[in-house]
Amino acid sequence: MTTVTGDELLVVEDLTKHFPITQGIIFQKEVATVKAVDGVSFSLHHGETLGIVGESGCGKSTLVRCILKLLEPSSGKITFEGTDITKLSRSQMRPYRRNMMMVFQDPYASLNARKRVGYIVGEALEIHGIGTPAEQKRRVQELLEVVGLNPEHYNRFPHEFSGGQRQRVGIARALAVNPKLILCDEPVSALDVSVQAQILNLLKDLQKEFGLTYVFIAHDLNVVRHISDRVMVMYLGKPAELASRDELYANPKHPYTGALLSAVPIPDPKKGRARRPVMLEGDVPSPVNPPSACNFHPRCPRFHEGTCDVDTPAFDEVSPDHQVACHYPLERWPMDMRLNVPVVTATE
Repeated sequence: MTTVTGDELLVVEDLTKHFPITQGIIFQKEVATVKAVDGVSFSLHHGETLGIVGESGCGKSTLVRCILKLLEPSSGKITFEGTDITKLSRSQMRPYRRNMMMVFQDPYASLNARKRVGYIVGEALEIHGIGTPAEQKRRVQELLEVVGLNPEHYNRFPHEFSGGQRQRVGIARALAVNPKLILCDEPVSALDVSVQAQILNLLKDLQKEFGLTYVFIAHDLNVVRHISDRVMVMYLGKPAELASRDELYANPKHPYTGALLSAVPIPDPKKGRARRPVMLEGDVPSPVNPPSACNFHPRCPRFHEGTCDVDTPAFDEVSPDHQVACHYPLERWPMDMRLNVPVVTATE
């Protein structure tokens, strides 16, 4: 259950997105449904960063595209600054799109190779009718400087930049119309580690300077820990756990979260070899035919027959601001306090 206090920037309630699978050429018949997002709820406060993690195919990217209305949700409710935008048309959404921008995963594919950087960054200004052409050019050059590029790069094409520089262009484009919310869909996964750190630090600096709010998707748990205030773990289209960053990393409750954290590399080789990671059996089930009740039960080391495969666990609080969907949450999570990394014991 999502608690709404009235001061949230974004509230998502029981959001679903199902894609039909059809057969036939002339007379198409729906034979199955891909449950990409299946009942996700959370709230996001001004200036906050929500990290979303999970395996490939768990619905993270589909979720943020539904929030931005690039995909129409199948059901549920999206409230932005107190206004329900779920059923708004494309023309009705235009004023809200100024405040909701996106940084895409691939810095190579997300930029139009035939357009110059000045046009790419300034396109949103032109669409929303902000400023004269001269003012738009000055704004673009200012943004290039803000993200660490040379204003003289205004007339360059995307192929003249490195991967990290292209992602900076994507960030400048997202900032062009002074949005309040930026949805980051794995913005550093295609970059080198050294460049990842630069982009993450840039995003944090921009958040402080402009008061931005982020939804940040990533596979790397260390990246999410670095940038997020709260973290939501997704599994097969559903939220498994949601808590503050420090609480989730120090005291995970869902067995899936524990398995993910146990796979995080430890800088100390000796401690890394001594650790016994949680090994999940089998592959992620298909979202076309997800398991009944708890969708994690076929791979769960804490599976109890007659409960986990019969009753769907509620997404409830186990402690203040810590929600989990599990019948048998983890009781303890041993820590090496000096390194502040998880150590999983065989008894857990």
